[in-house]
Amino acid sequence: PPLEGLPELRAWFARDIGGTVATSDVLITSGGQSALTTAMRSLVAPGAPVLVESPTYPGLLAIARAAGLRPVPVPSDADGVRTDLLADAFAATRARAFVCQPLFQNPTGAVLSPDRREDVLRIAHAAGAFVIEDDFARRLAHADAPALPAPLAAADPNGVVVHIRSLTKPSSPSLRVGALSAHGPAFERLRAVQAVDSFFVPRPLQETSLELVGAPAWPQHLRALGSGLRDHRQALIGALGRLLPDLVPDRLPYGGYHVWLRLADGSDVAALTAAALRAGVAVTPGGAYFTAEAPAPHIRLSYACAEGTQQLVEGVRRLRHAFVEQGEASDRF
Repeated sequence: PPLEGLPELRAWFARDIGGTVATSDVLITSGGQSALTTAMRSLVAPGAPVLVESPTYPGLLAIARAAGLRPVPVPSDADGVRTDLLADAFAATRARAFVCQPLFQNPTGAVLSPDRREDVLRIAHAAGAFVIEDDFARRLAHADAPALPAPLAAADPNGVVVHIRSLTKPSSPSLRVGALSAHGPAFERLRAVQAVDSFFVPRPLQETSLELVGAPAWPQHLRALGSGLRDHRQALIGALGRLLPDLVPDRLPYGGYHVWLRLADGSDVAALTAAALRAGVAVTPGGAYFTAEAPAPHIRLSYACAEGTQQLVEGVRRLRHAFVEQGEASDRF
C-alpha cells in the first residue's frame, strides 16, 4: 500500500475528524500509541522539553522519556489543562509541543471547557508550537453522555494541531490501526519518521478496518459499547456510594472506562494497592500519572474488562476490605 495508507481509509478518518482535515492530511498508523510516538519524535528534538497535562497517561511519559524528551507538567483541573499556566510554561521552557487529551482525559476524565479550547489553540500559535491532540476516547462516549465537542483539529485555523485517532479501543486490541492528521510541513515530518520506524501499516489490517467502519453494524456496535460503558460506570459509582462514599468523585466521567479517585491526605497508596491486589482487585496507584512526586494521593479504577456489573460491585466490596486492612475505612466509611 502507499506509505501514507490506503486512500479510502485516509478519507474515512478525514471525514471522521471533520473540519478542514482533508484526505491528504491523514497518515495511517499502527494504532494510537504508535501515532503518539511518531508525533513526538517528529516534532520535538531529543533533549528538548515537551509540555504535558498533569496528571497524564503513563504511556505518554514513557514515550517522551524513551525519545530523550523532557516532559514538563502543566497542572489540570476538572475543566482540563489550566490555560492560565500554559502560556507561562511555554515562555519558561520554550517548548515546541503540548500533548493533551481534551476529551475524557486519562486519568481524570476531564473534558476541556469551551473557553480553554480556544485558549489552548491561541497560546500554542503565539508560542510557535504544536498541540498534539490525543483523541483516544471519542468512540468511548457513554450512552448518557451530552453532545461531544468537536476535535481541536476540526477548528484549527492556524494549523497548530496534530491529531491522533485510533480504532483499537472501540474495536479490538488486536486491530492496531490509527491515524495522524496534520497540515503542510508537519505532515511531511510525520511521514518521514514513520517511513523509517515502521514503513507502512499492512494492507490486510487497513482493509479489515475499512470493512469494519463501513459495515452497517458499526454504528450499532458503538451504541452497544456506549450502553455497556454507561452501565459499568453506574454500577461502579453506585457501589462506591454505598461502600466507600468518600471516594465518589464530584464530577462523573461520561466517557472512557476509568474513574480517578482522590484519597485522604496521608494515605499510603502503595500499601493500599498491595492490599487491594491481595483481595483480588487491581488498581493503579496515582503516582504513575505524574512526572514527579504526586501532589496528593490518588488511585485509578478501570471497568473496561469487567465481565458484568456484579463483578464491579464485588470489586468495590473487596476494595473496601483493603481499606479496612490498612486502617483507613473504619472512621471515614
